Amino acid sequence: MNDAIEKGREVALGILNPSQRELDRGLALHRESPVVESYSLGLSAPVDGEAIAAAIEAGATERELQDLSEDQGMTRWATVPELRAEFEEAWEASGVTCSFQNAGEEGNDPTVLMKRLARHTFVTDMMPDLMRRAVRPEDIEAAKNEGKHCRYMTGNGVPLAGDQRSPDEEVRFIRVFFQLGIRMMHLTYNRRNPIGDGCGEPANAGLSDFGRAVVKEMNRVGVIIDVAHTGRQTSLDAIAVSEQPVIVSHSCAHALNEHIRCKDDVLIEKVIASGGTMGITNVPGFLGGKGDIGAFLDHIEYVAKKFGADHVTVGTDRGYRSVGTGAERAKLPKQNRLRTRWEALWPPDDKKDTSEYNQAFQSESLMWTNWPLFTVGLVQRGFSDADIRKIIGGNILRVAKSVFPH
Repeated sequence: MNDAIEKGREVALGILNPSQRELDRGLALHRESPVVESYSLGLSAPVDGEAIAAAIEAGATERELQDLSEDQGMTRWATVPELRAEFEEAWEASGVTCSFQNAGEEGNDPTVLMKRLARHTFVTDMMPDLMRRAVRPEDIEAAKNEGKHCRYMTGNGVPLAGDQRSPDEEVRFIRVFFQLGIRMMHLTYNRRNPIGDGCGEPANAGLSDFGRAVVKEMNRVGVIIDVAHTGRQTSLDAIAVSEQPVIVSHSCAHALNEHIRCKDDVLIEKVIASGGTMGITNVPGFLGGKGDIGAFLDHIEYVAKKFGADHVTVGTDRGYRSVGTGAERAKLPKQNRLRTRWEALWPPDDKKDTSEYNQAFQSESLMWTNWPLFTVGLVQRGFSDADIRKIIGGNILRVAKSVFPH
């Protein structure tokens, strides 16, 4: 393992302090089980600093620079041999069989949503000896049997035509994106859109009439409805309308941390009643407390014990960043501070913990490559082998099979 992965392991192990029996049992369970995370930010490659600097010098616009940086950060794993080796190393260290891969962008513009999907598809298809694209839920199990990793593509928004001539015409791209490989979509992303209110809105208006048409079309096509970033009433309305399970792919329990991105018990119960699952993320600000691997396990344990282990998943939303990122970023000229992105417009986080402990240990203990230690932590918390297998993959795989058209 490279130094960053090794350091993350040491920090997490220092916090967990498992016995040798707990460590051995957890690592064995992780190796043997299909590990499927309900939401993943993915692996971020270093940009080509010289190429980005040249684009800045040439007068590239903010949008051009964003597009170039995202393209390089997503695709260079497949085009630079040295980076490919690190990509393989990170996947092997994680022990993850399949990630529900964030392959979209916040918003509803099909031309924007298509770009990340193309990039993640490209990388996956260019590494057939290591990766495969899971088109059906059964492909995830096949990948495990083949000793490979895979991605089940998700979009961060529902693609809308923008015509607003009729609901039927407006939702036509949902089917197109399903055909392109997208299997799950956020209804909203923090802000209000034509479907309903996001979790960052001060209002709580709920699902629109058009939003009901969107839910029905997602059901018809076979796309999983995700309300991770969706407002409370919009989420409850969507669950009431949907004839398929609705999930929260990556969030935390509001009972443990009253954050705008966390879900309260009533909503969690409704999600579970729909046949869906509650995904726990390891973003420190959403976890509260020390915001480390221990706090992360607290949220999993809370949901599992209150609502049952059949309905908890892990959706990290914290990707792996290449060890070469800092060196390439150092080649870039100083740029002016950019305006707040539309999707990031939400109330300021006045609960952000900036203590010395958190600054030093949060990221390391929650690294994506520490996935095997998440399983070790569940062993420490007293979960049975059967329940652990459900939490680390079985539950979200069940939902995928339920929603996929038969």
